[in-house]
Amino acid sequence: MEVVAFVGSSGTGKSHRALVVAHENNIECIIDDGILIHDNKIVAGFSAKKESSRLKAVRRAIFQDEVQVKSVREQLDKINPNKLMIIGTSDNMVKKITKALGLQDPDRYIRIEDVATPKEIEKAQHARLKEGKHIIPVPTMELKPHFRGYLIDPIKTMWRRRTLKKQDQDTLGQIGSEGFERSVVRPAFSYYGRLTFDDDVIIKLIRNGLKKVVGVDESSVISFKKSDKGQNGLVVDMAVVIEHGYPVKALMQQVQKSVRNEIEYITGMSIERMSIKVKNIIETKRKIVKV
Repeated sequence: MEVVAFVGSSGTGKSHRALVVAHENNIECIIDDGILIHDNKIVAGFSAKKESSRLKAVRRAIFQDEVQVKSVREQLDKINPNKLMIIGTSDNMVKKITKALGLQDPDRYIRIEDVATPKEIEKAQHARLKEGKHIIPVPTMELKPHFRGYLIDPIKTMWRRRTLKKQDQDTLGQIGSEGFERSVVRPAFSYYGRLTFDDDVIIKLIRNGLKKVVGVDESSVISFKKSDKGQNGLVVDMAVVIEHGYPVKALMQQVQKSVRNEIEYITGMSIERMSIKVKNIIETKRKIVKV
């Protein structure tokens, strides 16, 4: 199975163009915001847009629920598509999804900038940020049994319709005689405004992750910045102090895992890159238990 990643920042119109991109690339299945779509129907998974908060939505979108993973994996095995498209806000997000579902990394990447103009992207961002509107690439009548939000309206597009070959009309007929139909929804979390985390919160979470690793001293120096690749990505740099007697490589792997889990589970953000420098080695602080 070929895995195709469709990547773009949040609210740039990926879901709006998903059906057309899938059609033009002969892609049979789409994974978008926690659901698996096949033949214009939701066949497995749970929509992130049904969640009550942004944090829950992010976790749902990257498949952190075992029941959700199992339902999507079983349907993929049953359908056995030649091509699968995974929609994500960054390369890292797509790789998280493939890992969660036990799939190989994407064979090919399609960027939103490849299929949309700057003006179209700006328009999509306005609809997301100012109006709280989200798109699900499924016809409204198909979506209603699965989704109950504040707003569900159909939207059809003629985008690139004229470029399709005559022999493609039968396929289009299965989708809708007037083009590709998607649904506009306004989930509950879109009314809650923007969620941000103070720098001190991120630092405390990283330190809490370090604290859970035996052999790492609390005097470690931490810094981070927001990634240029995605809206929810972080680049973390650490100069750690470790205790004598611990294998460095194994200890650093534990640090990476602990800090990553702490950040991604609590905030829903992802760590794009984590650089760790061993600043110093000190004598062990393990307590000696007297018998």
